[in-house]
Amino acid sequence: MARKTLRDMSGIASTIARSGTGNTEKTPKTSAPALGALQGSLASIREIDPNLIDDWGPVDRLDEFTAVNSDDDDQSLEALKTSIQDGGQQVPILVRRSKTTDGRYEAIYGRRRLKACRELGIKVRANVQDLDDATALLAKGLENAARRNLSFYEKARFAEAIQNAGHDTATVRQVLNLSASGLSHLTKVTQNIPTKVGDQIGAAPKSGRPRWTELAELFIAKKLTDKAALGILAKMAPEMPSDDRLETLIKEATKRVPRPNSGLAEVTPIDGVTIKSSRGAVSMSVKKTGTNAAFANWLDNNLTEIIKKSYAEFTAVNSSDDT
Repeated sequence: MARKTLRDMSGIASTIARSGTGNTEKTPKTSAPALGALQGSLASIREIDPNLIDDWGPVDRLDEFTAVNSDDDDQSLEALKTSIQDGGQQVPILVRRSKTTDGRYEAIYGRRRLKACRELGIKVRANVQDLDDATALLAKGLENAARRNLSFYEKARFAEAIQNAGHDTATVRQVLNLSASGLSHLTKVTQNIPTKVGDQIGAAPKSGRPRWTELAELFIAKKLTDKAALGILAKMAPEMPSDDRLETLIKEATKRVPRPNSGLAEVTPIDGVTIKSSRGAVSMSVKKTGTNAAFANWLDNNLTEIIKKSYAEFTAVNSSDDT
């Protein structure tokens, strides 16, 4: 049976969200065996002391561990607290029983709702399920798909955290609904941008792959060091939005790199192929004569499909919200 994507299985997240609201709509069905448990016992909603619930698994929201809060994090948390205080907690969080301590629970998702209830001093409504790690990760990915999309950098850090927790790349791709090249783009960023630098920048919800890749390239080319980057970031106002912090860091780092007067870069990756890049355009010329004439003819016949495939891979990790 073909592997279901997170989009295919997003009905589960809706089912969970409706489980405590009295909605009479029919429950969406899914054939994904790994998520069967999430449909099985939706009556398992109970009120739990927030102090009995511990965090579990890879962090999926950058504002949970970054030194710089998300731009509207404080305001949105206060709005959530007000909403819960006035109308009650409408959507339960998802927890599982602790594997190490009797009477305690682990939060799979809903950390903001958990934090809000903890600060309000009230019990949190939670859907208690017995989930293994793989199913819990899928549930977390479904919650992200059903609610606010992760920014490009949050996806990268979430992917890194999942792998660091011991899961393979196939699991990462399934949780985040990525192609192989999409995961590669995320990995390039986390492998080359120091974590402390990313923490100081923040989620940058409006910045997609191109800006983060540009920053990674500066580190790869050794045109920027973590010490220099942290020094630049330290001079920025703490309240500066994370997208502006990223943009400012790139601009400041780029100023330190001498540019050719023409602003034109030209490379020849193989004989007969020339790629020119300027601030306004990227162009390529391929000679149909010489040693690589056969390749030039093949490229002429296949370039359209190559561009389409490359664009599809690009958009896989750059949603409209991220670009």
